[in-house]
Amino acid sequence: MVKETAYYDELGVKPNSTPDEIKKAYRKLALKYHPDKNPDDPEKFKHISQAYEVLSDPKKRETYDRGGEEAIKGGGSGSGGFDFHSPMDIFDMFFGGGGRRQRGPEKGKDVVHPLKVALEDLYNGATRKLSLKKKVICAKCEGRGGKEGAVEKCPTCKGQGIQVHLRQLGPGMVQQLQTMCSECHGKGERINPKLRCKTCMGKKTVEDHKILEVHVDKGMKDGESIRFAGEGDQEPGLEPGDIVIVLDEKEHAVFRRRETDLIMDMDLQLVEALCGFQKTIETLDGRTLVITNLPGEVIKNDDIKCIMGEGMPIYRDPFTKGRLIIRFKVVFPKPGDIAPTKIAELEKCLPPREEVIIPDGAEEHSLTDYDPEYERRRQRAGEAYREDDEEGHGGGQRVQCASH
Repeated sequence: MVKETAYYDELGVKPNSTPDEIKKAYRKLALKYHPDKNPDDPEKFKHISQAYEVLSDPKKRETYDRGGEEAIKGGGSGSGGFDFHSPMDIFDMFFGGGGRRQRGPEKGKDVVHPLKVALEDLYNGATRKLSLKKKVICAKCEGRGGKEGAVEKCPTCKGQGIQVHLRQLGPGMVQQLQTMCSECHGKGERINPKLRCKTCMGKKTVEDHKILEVHVDKGMKDGESIRFAGEGDQEPGLEPGDIVIVLDEKEHAVFRRRETDLIMDMDLQLVEALCGFQKTIETLDGRTLVITNLPGEVIKNDDIKCIMGEGMPIYRDPFTKGRLIIRFKVVFPKPGDIAPTKIAELEKCLPPREEVIIPDGAEEHSLTDYDPEYERRRQRAGEAYREDDEEGHGGGQRVQCASH
């Protein structure tokens, strides 16, 4: 069904990815390529946001899967085209940064930081101290940038913040271009160099370090955000934005999380699968669980069992837990592990073989190990043979591949 995969490739996911996988991929890439963190390549952030906007919307995704980007933008059959949001709007909607659109004092932008957390932290809860850089209003000049009267209208742009250039394209044809003023960087004002603050050098803000205590509650999820209101960068005339900490769960060596369930694989030797076993499991809070399977209760390969109440704690209800789900992998003996003298004895213990009636004239064959590279090698050998065959016709002499 999917003909074009550019949007999937942009997010690093497969065309059959679930909405959760697409959401997780966007979150990690958006944090990595946000213009604040990656100012040299703003187009990357734009492409990531556009891909997520399409693939996170079932209708847009279906249209894209049918006709690709052309269909999304209105060029494909049966589609009227879709409007795209600003990349920053998508980022704000995703991370809950819509507060700046509320009425009241104009608010500065939020600062988003990822925080890697182990699965144990999400299970037990944890407090992490985070040292962050932030801008604060210069105390020396109180955010003016200099002494009283230091701020003056930019003489280059006349306080407009932009410069207008005219470019001659041809006889009677002139193009008007608007660019940000290089003198005041679009602010429309500048600080008189003689009156400039020596502490902030006229920037009105200075860099400061902030230590935040981040409390990770039991049961919180990968991608969940913790917001520190008003702790973002300070700018004169603006209400400070928020600092948003986004949890990024590390991969665990034993357990995988699925909502409130924990999932793990457990290897069983064949004797354990057939004759019963006792196993221990180390939990994420350091307890030891003992599980028992009685003799005669056969466990098959890929059988799934669960322990109720030993999964992840539920957020804001930590005394209630999900399930611990165990998938069993039966490890069969390797060739040579069972002595030939024990085969007959083993057969007596196992259910009898099904009797097979072999008709007259049946062909007998031996089994060999499956080689996944066999077909590829056979195709390469066939191509080499055809090339040699063509050369043989062209040169009057037929070349034959040597057999191995």
